[in-house]
Amino acid sequence: MKKNIFLLSMIFFGAVVFYSCNNSNASKSIANQEVDKPEQSAPKPAEKQEQKETLAKIHTEYGDIIVKLYNGTPKHRDNFIKLADSGYYNGTLFHRVIQHFMIQGGDPDSKGAPAGVMLGNGDPGYTIPAEIMPDKYFHKRGALAAARLGDNVNPTRASSGSQFYIVQGQVFNDTLLDFYEQKMGVKFTPQQRKAYTTVGGAPHLDGGYTVFGEVVKGMDVVDKIAAVKTDKNDRPLKDIKMDISIIKTDNEK
Repeated sequence: MKKNIFLLSMIFFGAVVFYSCNNSNASKSIANQEVDKPEQSAPKPAEKQEQKETLAKIHTEYGDIIVKLYNGTPKHRDNFIKLADSGYYNGTLFHRVIQHFMIQGGDPDSKGAPAGVMLGNGDPGYTIPAEIMPDKYFHKRGALAAARLGDNVNPTRASSGSQFYIVQGQVFNDTLLDFYEQKMGVKFTPQQRKAYTTVGGAPHLDGGYTVFGEVVKGMDVVDKIAAVKTDKNDRPLKDIKMDISIIKTDNEK
């Protein structure tokens, strides 16, 4: 039997939840300067401007979700841009939906898949090295992260080449966060605790999967998708197709 390899798994509130991201040429100094002229000071190098984060639009019948891709996870960022620009995601489904947790898509096999078929095995034929930084990028509400194979066959926690999920999550109190710290052997940062006790998220996933972006507009669309009726495999009863495109700036058009 073919195993659904990209569904993530976690015991969550007593239920098993499956779901299956130099130029070194310096300027030459001025030669033969006149001795009676003051020495010209070298021009100060221009301050390095922080690279703007790339925005992508996930279009669905429920509305658009705008995500920004973190520059701190360049392998995942560049791969997502490459796939979106090639049209790879267009016509794929949000094939796994769990309310108060996450919505998942990016399986190429979901294009035109018959109703009721369990999805989650598809990929572009490669994985992406993990870029896991839970102290900086974590599973708060709206986080964009990469699905992957389980630790038993994927000890490096490399990400699926295409499948991703968006966290809807829920709000946690400090007692539950203390419980997860003990269970996971981690220590949440003040920023993580603030997010999880206010906007919410999925703290039990931190450190296990690469978070490479976040929703900047359209969380209401995520909520609508998360609320649809699903079958026993968490696939929506009515297909939810997506198209993904990179939002170009004026300079890029």
